[in-house]
Amino acid sequence: MASQSSQSHSHTDSPSQAITARHLCMAADVESYSRRHTPSQAAVQADLVRVLEEAAAFSGLNHTAWSRQPQGDQEFAVLPVDTPEAVVLGVFVRHLSKLLGERNANRAESDRMRLRLAIDFGVAPTAALGYSGPTAVAVARYLNAAPLKRVLNAIDTTDLAVMVSDRLYQDVVRSCGEGLDPEHYVKVHIEEKEFSGYGWVYVPEHGPEELRPLVIDPEPEADDTAAAPPAPTHHVGRIDGGVVHFGTGDAATTMYKNR
Repeated sequence: MASQSSQSHSHTDSPSQAITARHLCMAADVESYSRRHTPSQAAVQADLVRVLEEAAAFSGLNHTAWSRQPQGDQEFAVLPVDTPEAVVLGVFVRHLSKLLGERNANRAESDRMRLRLAIDFGVAPTAALGYSGPTAVAVARYLNAAPLKRVLNAIDTTDLAVMVSDRLYQDVVRSCGEGLDPEHYVKVHIEEKEFSGYGWVYVPEHGPEELRPLVIDPEPEADDTAAAPPAPTHHVGRIDGGVVHFGTGDAATTMYKNR
């Protein structure tokens, strides 16, 4: 009997039986934060926290339960396991866009607060300085991806540009819950440092036909000097009797032909 009890205990505590929790991970970044003076930066940080909290509250989400990692002009958050993904991608994003519009109404252009938002789902273990693991890395790469930055820079009529991971798009957006419309997302390939993957860009109240030209990587500028044929270093300039002149200027040389 003792032997059976020991075997049962060993099987239950086996590390292979452990379940690793997966969470929604989200990061928000304020555009052009570093250009602001110190009092404005402090005000923007406070406004960022406020709009995220209010958008969560209006969506029925408990923002106080989010595990947050503030980073000045950014906030990285790991949401509780039971957070409904469709609500975050749908209702929360729409409320956030509306709150940003209300916050920016009647303000000078230099005082607008515009956000990039990136969301993924996966494992995010805690570490000494916050979080580690591939999901935290992926969110950071989506947030700083060039296509997302170009979209926010180019569409002046929006205050929010969102990128979700391919797994969230396939598993959640395509379910069409909470008002999600997969046709309004545009797929992009991300190459950032050691990260390579696909994400989907979404801008509230802006369609894919407007986004697609913006997410395509621009063609490299043509180098006219490289295309031009090299200038000849020596050539026959003219022949005067028995004297042949090569080149021009300081590089000119003269050769006398035998008659």
